[in-house]
Amino acid sequence: MTATDPPTDAATSVEHVEVAVVGGGQAGLSASWFLARAGVEHVVLERATAGHDWQDRRWDSFTLVTPNVQCRLPGYPYPGDDPYGFMTREQTVAYLAEYVRRTRPPLREQTTVVELRQGAGGGFVLDLDSPDGRSVLHAEQVVVAVGGYHRPRVPRLAERLPDDLVQVHSAAYKSPELLPDGAVLVVGTGQSGAQIAEDLHLAGRQVHLVVGSAPRCARRYRGRDCIDWLEEMGLYDVAVEDTPGGLRARAKTNHYMTGRDGGHDIDLRRFALEGMALYGRLVGVDGSHLGFAPTLEASLDHADQVAESIKDAIDRHVGATGVEAPTEPRYVPVWRPPTEPDALDLRAAGITSVVWATGFTSDFGWVRVPVFDGRGAVGHHRGVTAVEGLHFLGLPWLHTWGSGRFAGLTRDAEHVVDHVVARAAAGTRPQRHLRLTS
Repeated sequence: MTATDPPTDAATSVEHVEVAVVGGGQAGLSASWFLARAGVEHVVLERATAGHDWQDRRWDSFTLVTPNVQCRLPGYPYPGDDPYGFMTREQTVAYLAEYVRRTRPPLREQTTVVELRQGAGGGFVLDLDSPDGRSVLHAEQVVVAVGGYHRPRVPRLAERLPDDLVQVHSAAYKSPELLPDGAVLVVGTGQSGAQIAEDLHLAGRQVHLVVGSAPRCARRYRGRDCIDWLEEMGLYDVAVEDTPGGLRARAKTNHYMTGRDGGHDIDLRRFALEGMALYGRLVGVDGSHLGFAPTLEASLDHADQVAESIKDAIDRHVGATGVEAPTEPRYVPVWRPPTEPDALDLRAAGITSVVWATGFTSDFGWVRVPVFDGRGAVGHHRGVTAVEGLHFLGLPWLHTWGSGRFAGLTRDAEHVVDHVVARAAAGTRPQRHLRLTS
């Protein structure tokens, strides 16, 4: 039996569908909307419930960092009265639930795709597991819309920390109250790490923050939200191939900022003035003793330089277009590290827990189709792979920087579905009620 053959242990009834969409988050739901509009028979397979990641893998005080006005799923622009506010976790969950209610996608929740492979006679075979048991689905085409952030990534050196230290990944962090009393070490300053550090800091916890290389962006500049400026300037429309560094941009860390309490800058230097302890890159663990590289000042300076370069671009845009915008003084660093701390004793500092805000890795091991490069990344162009009929949606930088936002999904989903529809129109209608026999 080859990897593309169906199961041969017994005669198996196989359901058939034109298109299977794997994933019931915003990407899969967007694909479903365009497929329904085109009249394409399809099903959306979701291992849990639609949009569950927003509830399950976000902390209690989480907010979107994009303004509400940019929540524009296909057929459902932001319906509220606070366009430049920022949805909370609960509001984001409700927004997606309402989208499901309005669009009524052919959604099958609690259905896991155990394996996806090419069918021996064409199309694709999906082995499914649901509360009703195991089953097989044959699809002429597949859209994999499960995003790219699957497995929480924690460095192996975490294994060398004391056993009684509570360790959680940012995906499992919920609130300061659910961590044990004492100081907290947060490792990482991407969007999650910076916001979680602030959450703990505002709750009165002593925070020790390991600062990484993530850039930052001001929340507002010259009278408008910076993300609003960037959208107007077309930064979210530049194809990844045309960005500095090309495809390597897909590995970039997003700028940290927050939508909390109406939205504001996250300034790690200000936190330091208020008592937060900052460190450079974590390089060693020996029980309760940590070692750090002397990278703190360079990381803070880099984050500020990126933020100021964005303001430079906005200034050039204002000058070129003549749009009315008030002037605004530039940022002046409010603190500089007097030294580069190279060590920390967790016991002496009273640290009882660690939050690893160190990102995620992709896990496409269930996709048994040769579309991956030597690093395990999906090979595609705008979500279209070299294997006819297999598409991906919801990946970071799928096409542009904007691919990671609700608004950017609409363009990506429409492009992918256009390919699906064109291929379906060029082929024949599939047979129904196939049987696979041993």
